[in-house]
Parts: sequence; structure tokens; C-alpha cells
Amino acid sequence: MDHVGKLRIGVIFGGRSGEHAVSLMSARSVLAALDPAKYDLVEIGITRRGTWLVSSDPIGSVVDALEAGDYENAGDLVNAAVLPDPSRPGLWRLPGVSDGGQLEHFADLDVIFPVLHGTFGEDGTLQGLLELADMAYVGPGVLAGALAMDKAVFKDVMRANGIPVLDWTLVQRGEIERDPEGVMMRCEAVAPYPLFTKPANLGSSVGITKCRSRADLVEGLMEAAQFDRRVLVERGISGREIEVSVLGNEEPLASVPGEVIPHGDFYTYESKYHDDLSQLNIPAQIPDAIVEQARAFSLAAYRAIDGAGLARVDFLLDRETDELYLNEINTIPGFTRISMYPKLWEASGLPYPALCDRLIEYALARKAQRDATSREYTRDPGHDG
Repeated sequence: MDHVGKLRIGVIFGGRSGEHAVSLMSARSVLAALDPAKYDLVEIGITRRGTWLVSSDPIGSVVDALEAGDYENAGDLVNAAVLPDPSRPGLWRLPGVSDGGQLEHFADLDVIFPVLHGTFGEDGTLQGLLELADMAYVGPGVLAGALAMDKAVFKDVMRANGIPVLDWTLVQRGEIERDPEGVMMRCEAVAPYPLFTKPANLGSSVGITKCRSRADLVEGLMEAAQFDRRVLVERGISGREIEVSVLGNEEPLASVPGEVIPHGDFYTYESKYHDDLSQLNIPAQIPDAIVEQARAFSLAAYRAIDGAGLARVDFLLDRETDELYLNEINTIPGFTRISMYPKLWEASGLPYPALCDRLIEYALARKAQRDATSREYTRDPGHDG
């Protein structure tokens, strides 16, 4: 597509995830950072029940409505959707009872900028819809989103690529209910306490418990199983939390590493978003050899999952051995101005608004690559093989 004038960017946020509130914070920052001289913005909010809402009101009104949870008295909100049909591009207003059941075109969109964290946004599901709709979008494709979201499958892929990860086991919600004793024994075989229990498919430290005993383990498994049917149980270490931001498509770049110094045992949801007691050290005060190792592992992991656009790569650095373990990749990381992902790029020389511009450029480049792929195959009638 030959773009003339301003691009129209659909910023999509909220969603059916335990990270709904975090997504709204990220959306406010992205909407404020995108230059109105370069872009026309369209807010697309997804409620906790999965309803898509748009508005012709000034920017910020849909975020306000989702934060308040008041969709009936929040201005000119209407239901909308992206259709999985390239012949009907853009955003469509869904029919109401009184308008005869007709779809109505709401807005053309050049790029979708998802700031949906967690399930139904970061895990490949939204990306699948956008692929079907043949739209350009910021961030990972279906494969990268799905691989990075499932912590257990992700560890398998990392280990296959020679990237160190902590020992773990995976248990199913149904197993916990059917055979709790067997599950306990399998978890305790991973490593001595402490162990960490985590929902396999969630982020922002939602549902994570540090378990120092079997009683803790029972509670941790039940807590994690509320948020996913797959629960990861992982060896705990006394580790420093090191993070690297990655940016790009086929030739990604890695930022300087930063360190999170949590207030408490680990970097909880409250520490990340509410209590303001944790510290971020940028750059991380670690030896040069570990800096280079973290950046190299970050790029290798990003390529291994076919990352695109952006990701934050999180490590644990063992305080006793100085061994570095890759913990997870967040393919749509927290994107507020005080989040680690943009702060690491700012420290690496790329300010927040320019970072948003770069991500939109990468989205358009990725779309151009998809457009260059042949979708038809005609067999040569003269070929016998």
C-alpha cells in the first residue's frame, strides 16, 4: 500500500485477561505518544467480556469507559469488529436492533497497534484474526505469540536451542483435582523448595506463588489453576531479575540490560503496578561478559520463536553461581512510560515516541513481506512428477 499523508492507527486494548487493567495503562501511554501530525488514531477497547467498543468521541474516551466499567453512559460508544474477510477491510460497526441488521463501515485502518497483554491478545489469537483480515499489525505473529505465551512449551523450545532455563514440570488443572498426591510428588521431584507455581499462559506475575513447603505448594497450585488449565512448577533460585528489550523483525536489536530490584521475594503484580517500592536499575550493574551473554541469548530466543516488532526478555541471574537463566519472553510487554521495555530503549538512545514510530514501520514491513508470499499454486500440466 502506498501511504499518502497520515496513517490511521487502531490502538486496541483491554481484553479478556487478568492483565486487563495493565493494558489500559499501556494504552494511555501509547495514545499520548503517537504524534497527531503523523497519525489519525482510533481507540478500540475490548471489555472483560470480550465486547469490542469504539467511539467518535475525543481520544481517551474508550479507555475512560473501560476503566470505569460504565459502557451505557460513556458517550458515543458503539459495538464494532474487525472481520476475518480481506474484502471488507478496516473496522466495522456491528448492527443494533433498530438499524435493520446492516454492517456499517466505521473506519479504514492502516495499522493495528495491540497493547493487549496476556490471553486473547498476546497469545496469537488476535494475531490470527488480523492475519485472516490481511491487516498490518505491531508485534508478533501467531507462532511467536503462542510459543512465548505458553511457558512450558517455550522452555522446550529454549532448551532445544541451547538456551539455559530453570528445571520445571507441567501439571494440568484436571490432574490437580484427580491425583493431588501424585502431583505433589512430581512437583517436589523438580528441585528442593522453594518452588514457584505459575499459570502457563499469563503475565504480569498474575497467579504466581513462591512455595516454601508442601502446604504452600497446594495453595500455589490452586491459585495458578484459577487462571489457566496448565500450571508450571519451577525450581526457585536466589536470582537477580535482569531484563533486555528487543526490537525489530529479521535483524533485531537488543537494548542495554536493566535490573529489577523487587520490594519483597519477587516482582509481584503489586510491585509492578501499585506500591512503587521496587527499583529499576538501568543499565544493570553486572559484568560486561554477562551483559553480552544476556543480549546474545535475547536475540537467539527472539529468532527461535520468529519474533517480530518487539519483546522483553526476562532472565534470572543466580546470585551464588552467576549463571544466567532465561525466564520468559513477553511479546507485548507493559508499555507505560515507566515500564521497563520503553525505559531500556530510552537508555539505549531511542525515546518513547520514536520507539512507537519504529514499531509501526516494522508492522508495515512485515505486512509487505506477507504480501510478497504467493497464496496460489498452479501445477504445470506438462509435469509428470
